[in-house]
Amino acid sequence: MDDLTMPSLGDGPAPVRAGVGLKPEHYRTIVDERPDVGWFEVHAENYMGAGGPPHAWLDAVRADYPVSVHGVGLSIGGDRPLDRRHLARLRQVVERFEPALVSEHLAWSTHDAGYVNDLLPVPYTREALERVVAHVSEVQECLRRPVLIENPATYVRFHDDEMSEVAFLGALARRSGCGLLLDVNNVVVSATNHGFDAAAYLDDFPMDAVGEIHLAGHARTVDDRGETLCIDAHDRAVDDTVWALYRRVLVRAAPRPTLIEWDADIPPWPVLLAEAHTADGLILDALPVEGGRCGIPR
Repeated sequence: MDDLTMPSLGDGPAPVRAGVGLKPEHYRTIVDERPDVGWFEVHAENYMGAGGPPHAWLDAVRADYPVSVHGVGLSIGGDRPLDRRHLARLRQVVERFEPALVSEHLAWSTHDAGYVNDLLPVPYTREALERVVAHVSEVQECLRRPVLIENPATYVRFHDDEMSEVAFLGALARRSGCGLLLDVNNVVVSATNHGFDAAAYLDDFPMDAVGEIHLAGHARTVDDRGETLCIDAHDRAVDDTVWALYRRVLVRAAPRPTLIEWDADIPPWPVLLAEAHTADGLILDALPVEGGRCGIPR
């Protein structure tokens, strides 16, 4: 998958360019001005209603740009069956908007008591791998397309882990046929919190399965032991550490569609667009001369 133009994992082309999250604060600017950005991502759960203004705006954006649908509520890693009603609603979103890519998190958020509004970690055991492979296969069968599974940002680890996160994700991709979404910011968050080498993690990551990359900002604080705690905040510009590791990824593998995630304290549109253009510049620098095929302005 390290070719110049990565095969799309969906019904439409996924440009090897930077994309940004589609936010209501920017709807009017995007529709009126049609800015130079590669694509937009939306959270599936925000468009699971029957209609209304969000659907109308997304229809208008979809007329001019490819979109990616990113789910946060399937609880892929949960130890109970998938919510079939939620999965059916996701399928309706996918069928209506025909996204270039569909992705979900390696996490769980449901249990016998109900739904937790968080993305909780999965133990990296053979038993959990069997369950997640089955869940991902069920999702792909329902949607009739491959999906991408994102590496998580974590704050705790399990003593009974039987394999590394990278090994777990690689096995999941091989056995289910899914792709992977490499979130570089999540790698930095987890590496800081657990004390491992983010660069070594990326060097081991199965890049041949990666269909999309995420970049974001994070917050740093101090825990009750006086140690640095990194939080996956998505409320600021991409961190310099994340940019540096993204450059490392681009040296190892061909560029992929790359999202700038900014989900809280949403900035003015020019600020977000500038982040996307920074990523575009790094993508262009990593491409051979014929990289103009990706549509990045020179």
